[in-house]
Amino acid sequence: MKKWLLTPRQICDLELLSIGGFAPLKGFLTQEDYESVLSDCRLSTGELWPIPITLDMGQAFAETLELGETISLHGEDNTLLAHLKISDIWCPDKRAEALAVFGTEDILHPGVDYLFHQAGAYYIAGQITAIDLPKHYDFEALRHTPAQLKEYFAAQGWDTVVGFQTRNPLHRAHVEMTRRALDEVGGHLLLHPVVGMTKPGDIDHYTRVRCYQKVLPHYPAGRVLLSLLPLAMRMAGPKEALWHALIRKNYGCTHFIVGRDHAGPGNDSQGKPFYEMQAARELTESHAKEIGLQILGFPEMKYIKERRAYAVETEIKPNETALSISGTQVRKALMNSEPIPDWFSYPDVVAELHRSYQLKKDQGATIFFTGLSGAGKSTIAQALQARLMETSEHKIVLLDGDIVRRELASELGFSEEDRNTNIRRVGYVASLITDLGGIALCAAIAPYDKIRQEIRKKISAKGGYFEIYVATSLEVCEARDPKGLYANARAGKMENFTGISAPYEVPKTADLVIDTAQTSIEESVCAIVKLLVDAGYLVLRKDLSPVFGHQDLVTGGV
Repeated sequence: MKKWLLTPRQICDLELLSIGGFAPLKGFLTQEDYESVLSDCRLSTGELWPIPITLDMGQAFAETLELGETISLHGEDNTLLAHLKISDIWCPDKRAEALAVFGTEDILHPGVDYLFHQAGAYYIAGQITAIDLPKHYDFEALRHTPAQLKEYFAAQGWDTVVGFQTRNPLHRAHVEMTRRALDEVGGHLLLHPVVGMTKPGDIDHYTRVRCYQKVLPHYPAGRVLLSLLPLAMRMAGPKEALWHALIRKNYGCTHFIVGRDHAGPGNDSQGKPFYEMQAARELTESHAKEIGLQILGFPEMKYIKERRAYAVETEIKPNETALSISGTQVRKALMNSEPIPDWFSYPDVVAELHRSYQLKKDQGATIFFTGLSGAGKSTIAQALQARLMETSEHKIVLLDGDIVRRELASELGFSEEDRNTNIRRVGYVASLITDLGGIALCAAIAPYDKIRQEIRKKISAKGGYFEIYVATSLEVCEARDPKGLYANARAGKMENFTGISAPYEVPKTADLVIDTAQTSIEESVCAIVKLLVDAGYLVLRKDLSPVFGHQDLVTGGV
């Protein structure tokens, strides 16, 4: 039986399919249901469903499959979770999917970016036989299935339950708003945060859950239940709000709060919001009767200085002073270890957030050198390693491409797939170093942009990431030819040699471009140090900074 190792998103989807969180779905969408969801927000049988739940995979694996074949689905730790008997295999039109689900092709939208750059080229579907659920060893007492929550609500006599979706910590305005919702309906609150995949860059769910636990005492006793939802969000705005409403109905809610920009991912490449502010509420309200769920608005709350209390924006009098702090301002304060006003949040919540936000200078980082063989990547990395070890308190680890390939990837060849596997391994090790507060220096050809972007996203979630394109020309690299590789490639003794018989895709998002034919190693090192200093990830000791020379290149906080 062929085995498929599920991605983190697929694991979330499979769990909710298995426990009834995605009812009426029983499995990943068939092609007929997929096309119906895109065109009508309904399954082919007519049930309302706005988000395609698909099992995507790469072309190489998909082309080995046959209709009627059964494959095994495994978690990241190789645990067998389910069997799937294949009924459909197809290659979707991702552009059409992006427009139908997200209303845009702009890759600044995280859902679009995932669809275009991470999701596999093929989708498969079929009957699922669940074997086991994904194991969660964190906050086990806060994880409930829909059946468990419905049983609890019935036992407690909770016949009116307001569901509240969140992927961010809660502050005073959120608590005030949800308390008003409770007073309005006279019921109980299901605080139901997402702990699966959220928007890239969001605060980790461990910190968020601890923050949720801190705010529970600020609600009326016995009227709130905290439960965790293993959902992989798509950030699809109005359609996601509708999806969230359907999910909360499955979990036993009778009411659901929809925010002004519910599940919105922010602004597009033109600086405009992806979705209109009230679009999510309007869409969910238009289907509320069909879902069997009452939709509650999420009023904008402001702190009134004169009253020392929160009020709905429409209740503010002309002579009153309304105070607010943006999410960006909060993150900046946390990153710089600055105080956050008590009127904005609770001291114990702020303390929890401060514990989780390291100053940039205390975080780890990866410096990833890419370029042709002989461009000077390893030489710069070695010189940079020496300089940083002289002046930095970080642990510095050099991951040279040749050494890593020999030690971790000796079985791999030089096909595009094998090269990407090698770089993925380099990125994985670098992410661990970065997460632990070290600085990883990676020197590898890494010729393909897609894999470079993949590891950038992975490592950026752990700390700093800087791509250095060593742009030394092919002519110069070939003239140097320190290992005799170009000569062998020209003589036909080496296949798939980058720059000769295999492509090199020039980076489009490099943080720094260096040509070692025109820039000395010392100047290159100084430029990289300046980049790290300016970004806040490195603070040099003033008494040691002269070892760098070229003081004009080492500025900003030195």
